[in-house]
Parts: sequence; structure tokens; C-alpha cells
Amino acid sequence: MSGGYDVDLFVDTPHHDLICPICHGVFRCPVTAVCSHVFCRNCILEWIKRQETCPYCRHPVSQSSISGMCKLSTSISRLWIKCKNKAQGCDATFPLSEECLHSVVCQYELILCPHHGCGMQLPRRHLGGHMQSCRRWRGPCCSGCGTPFSHHMQTQQNCYRQLRQELESRWEMHRIIAADLQRKMRRIQNTVVHMRRQVNLICQSLEVMNKQEVARSTGGNSGCAL
Repeated sequence: MSGGYDVDLFVDTPHHDLICPICHGVFRCPVTAVCSHVFCRNCILEWIKRQETCPYCRHPVSQSSISGMCKLSTSISRLWIKCKNKAQGCDATFPLSEECLHSVVCQYELILCPHHGCGMQLPRRHLGGHMQSCRRWRGPCCSGCGTPFSHHMQTQQNCYRQLRQELESRWEMHRIIAADLQRKMRRIQNTVVHMRRQVNLICQSLEVMNKQEVARSTGGNSGCAL
């Protein structure tokens, strides 16, 4: 911050004794030199970088030889000023000391849109409307799934429909897997039935062969007895 306050900022024209001879504005952080002349702190510091003499009387001046004027600074802080946004429509007036307090509530203060990537500056009174339509806005799905969407995408978002589609897709996949398992089980069951039939046939064949062997053995024994 450099230089004094703009004279036009004040409700009443400031007294000429409050005007800095370097910047011609109202003293900001006033300081006095050893020669008793008063300047804005930043103004005189910038001045003595070029020449270490008083702009008024050419008396030698150095940074170590200037001192603050607290009482004068307090008096200036009580002067009433107009809002810096008066040209934009703000008619508020207040003591200079309350300038910062007013700036945080002034409806005409330019505010940067808080949405990342937007970069637009607009009066505070228009910020709410802008934020509702800002293309950079992201908010959680109002249907409850929590996915962040822009205003435009939220109007097209239907998380329940998407969830239903996902569930239907999973059900179809499970149906295909179940059908494949059922086909495999039927093939296994058919194989088991076939194997049982084969075992039964083998058992029957063995039984017939055993009976024939017994019959031959019985017939042979009868012949020997004769």
C-alpha cells in the first residue's frame, strides 16, 4: 500500500493540513521528520531513496529520523468516507476506521467466484445467482448417491436408473452363470445314470456267467458219479 487516501473518498473535503505534500492525498500512516514536516510514511520513504532531504525545506532526512504520529492517525481514522463502490451504486458512508468492516458486507464489492476454474468477478449481491448457474459448480447428487455433478449434469442424472441398470446387468450375468452350471450338472447327472446302467449290465453279465460256471461244475460232477 503506498500514497495517501484519495481526497474524493471523504464525505467532507479534508482540511489542507491533512494533505501529504508528496502524493496530495490525505495522510496514510502519517510520520514527521526532524524538521516537523508531515508526510505519508510510504511517500517519504520512497522520497528519501532518491534524495535524503525534506521535500519542503531541504533539511536532511533519513529513515531513522522519522517518527509516527499516532494522534493524527487516530483523528484521520474518524473522518467519514464514502464506499469505494459508490460508482457501482453503494451509498453507504462510515468512519475510515470501519472501511474494512464495510468491505466484507458491501453488496457492491467485487467478489471472485469460489468455484475452481471459474475466475469470474462480480458484485456480492449477484454472487448467489451466479453460483446457482456457474458451469464450474460441483455438488453432490440430490438423489442421494453422493456423486458430484455440475448443474447441467444434475438435471440429467438419475442415480436410481443407473443403479437399476447395473443391477439388471449383474442379474443377467448371474443368470448366464447359473444356466451354465445347470447344464454342467445335467451332463454330470446323465453321466452318472449312464455309468450306473453300465455297472448294472456288468453285474448282470457277471451273475449270468457265474450261474453258467456253477451249472457246468454241477454237470461235470454228475458225470463222474456215473
